[in-house]
Amino acid sequence: MLTFYDTTVESRLLLGTALYPSPAIMAEAIRAGGSDIVTVSLRRESGSSRSGQDFWSFIRDLGVKVLPNTAGCHSVKEAVTTAKMAREVFGTSWIKLEVINDAETLAPDVVGLVEAARILCDDGFQVFPYCTEDLGIAERLLAAGCKVLMPWGAPIGSARGLNNVYGLRAMRAHFPEVPLVVDAGLGVPSHAAAAMELGFDAVLLNTAVAKAGDPVRMADAFGRAVAAGRLAREAVAMEPRDMAAPSTPVLGKAFLE
Repeated sequence: MLTFYDTTVESRLLLGTALYPSPAIMAEAIRAGGSDIVTVSLRRESGSSRSGQDFWSFIRDLGVKVLPNTAGCHSVKEAVTTAKMAREVFGTSWIKLEVINDAETLAPDVVGLVEAARILCDDGFQVFPYCTEDLGIAERLLAAGCKVLMPWGAPIGSARGLNNVYGLRAMRAHFPEVPLVVDAGLGVPSHAAAAMELGFDAVLLNTAVAKAGDPVRMADAFGRAVAAGRLAREAVAMEPRDMAAPSTPVLGKAFLE
């Protein structure tokens, strides 16, 4: 079982809700992946058309926990304002905090992120910060009041997997008690399994499922990969070796003179 801010969930796969061919396929994919938590962008779902209402109806029927996000925000003021609006719309103090540095890489603005996190934590929000694997920034986010860290695997939507395995492994070792979620950049289920084998508590992804040829089957595959990676971590894998080691015993083997 996994706990975020005193809320316990069973699934370690968090899914986004954007880019799907239809709300019906999105709902089916979320069910197939077994996700307990989905992210929702206030900017996309708070328009005046009835499409937003229909979308929200799909989400309620799934019975999942909603994690609103501040996607697309490029300043502290913009992110904080969006978070406060999301709290009113979705009725939750949870917020996935994104403060984006530039439109090319969609990398986090880590300075603005820490400032926004401090403001929101002081206002009673339970913040899930989208950050880099930088240990100094992670320390500052925890000091600001965050109890979860969400380092990127690779740039959002890139499908590159885990770009900095060393940095992610170091983060896991440095913060053994903090829930860590690899967020963004995963492209195939093996990327998710690798993150779980490193000891991360969960993964969050959107594009890899939503833009797959068959989102429902891909969500199922990611759900299975996350479970397999977690099981492998708990089983404790053997250490890599530089040289071969025989797996077949020599007892009973014929010796010729």
